[in-house]
Amino acid sequence: MPPSLTSITDEAAIAMDNVVDRASALVSPTIRLGVTGLSRAGKTVFISSLVHNLLHGGRLPLLEPLRSGRIGQTRLDEQPDDAVPRFQYEDHVRALVRDRIWPDSTRAISELRLTIEYQSASAWNRWLSPGRLSIDIVDYPGEWLLDLPLLDQTYRKFSENTLTLAGSGVRAELSKDWLALTGRVDPLGPADEMVAKDLAEAFTSYLKACKSDERSLSTLPPGRFLMPGDLEGSPALTFAPLPSPEDLNAPKGSLLAMMERRFEAYKTVVVKPFFREHFARLDRQIVLVDALQAINRGPEAVEDLERALGDVLACFRAGSNNILTALFRRRIDRVLVAATKADHLHHESHDRLEALTRRLVDRAIRTIDMRGAEIEVMAIASVRATREARVRRDGHDLPVIVGTPMAGETIAGEQFDGERKTAVFPGDLPENPETFFSALDHGKALPDLNIVRFRPPALEEGGAGIKLSVPHIRLDRALQFLLGDRLA
Repeated sequence: MPPSLTSITDEAAIAMDNVVDRASALVSPTIRLGVTGLSRAGKTVFISSLVHNLLHGGRLPLLEPLRSGRIGQTRLDEQPDDAVPRFQYEDHVRALVRDRIWPDSTRAISELRLTIEYQSASAWNRWLSPGRLSIDIVDYPGEWLLDLPLLDQTYRKFSENTLTLAGSGVRAELSKDWLALTGRVDPLGPADEMVAKDLAEAFTSYLKACKSDERSLSTLPPGRFLMPGDLEGSPALTFAPLPSPEDLNAPKGSLLAMMERRFEAYKTVVVKPFFREHFARLDRQIVLVDALQAINRGPEAVEDLERALGDVLACFRAGSNNILTALFRRRIDRVLVAATKADHLHHESHDRLEALTRRLVDRAIRTIDMRGAEIEVMAIASVRATREARVRRDGHDLPVIVGTPMAGETIAGEQFDGERKTAVFPGDLPENPETFFSALDHGKALPDLNIVRFRPPALEEGGAGIKLSVPHIRLDRALQFLLGDRLA
């Protein structure tokens, strides 16, 4: 992240936090893994599956230390940050495995410590190191991450950007009521608490409409307007963008001055603490995206996802670490962008989904300096809810996926009860991503995908009555990229 987003005082506090973390890591080697994602990407499911597979000896052939037999015991330990809620792994796994329902999505930050006992592949390292790595998994909403660019914006710039975006494409219809209310307000008039409240509520309704399943838009700051938590109703969340005359300072006591002050309070009370206490302390990062949902919703959702990815990647303090940066100003040296729900496609389209996502990322980081950080893109399914099959139709073999649609899902006019399995032809993605982006750039139709919400799979019992580990697609490849070098 550019230095302008933090003050000298902020940097000094961050450096002190990092020194404390590194001192602790000398006694107990630790890596902090940030897990975030844009709406509906499956952060909770990813963490639950990751931990479940490592604890229960899941099928992870591409995780080299496990394949070679160097990993011994894996356990959950007490997390180091007493002020951060614990990620409720047990509840989430119970929902997945016993109840076969998807766990609730991330609403706030949480943390979980997983410790792996392993034997280093190097005799020298076996002599120097205790062969133990604690992984502090930090789960936080993607909406919070999209707030970080606000630190480098004035209220005027934030308003200009937000109002311009709100008047474009499908957002113009969604923002109609809020913009109409804004147009009836005099920004230079006297500050009025009820006017501010009405504007904030209308602005929040617009953001919620953008986030809805029907639209699936991704660029939605300020994030806490969608998940206010204990700040609901506070002045720091009671503001909205307003147009303001060029080169005019907000008159004291005006509505515009009130909004500017509350916008700055939002940055101070909400955004800066998250940046300093959590985000600036990460070593590795995975960003989960539901690219399929965006593709299914059309060009505007895809373009919005691309814009959001650019904003997300620009936030990371990414780059290779040396002794000084590792100690005082740590960098995120590996970033994984994972397109989730690959199990909603036949495997013939998995590589195509990965290629499309990679192209989105390439376009997003074209102007971003990542300073030597490794960036990888994968198509994964944290929990594989389907299996593959082929059906005969009109004399041709058709590749399909088979699963149990969630109750209420409708396919070809038939509504499912959540118990009966069915086969679905999900559609195909183009082999060449350039074909897709050419259609996107020229306003042509995107691939027509048949995306169905499936229940988690029913797991078979093992020999001792223990349920087998959660099935997945490429979770082992993701773990190898994120953690493999630290378990070498």
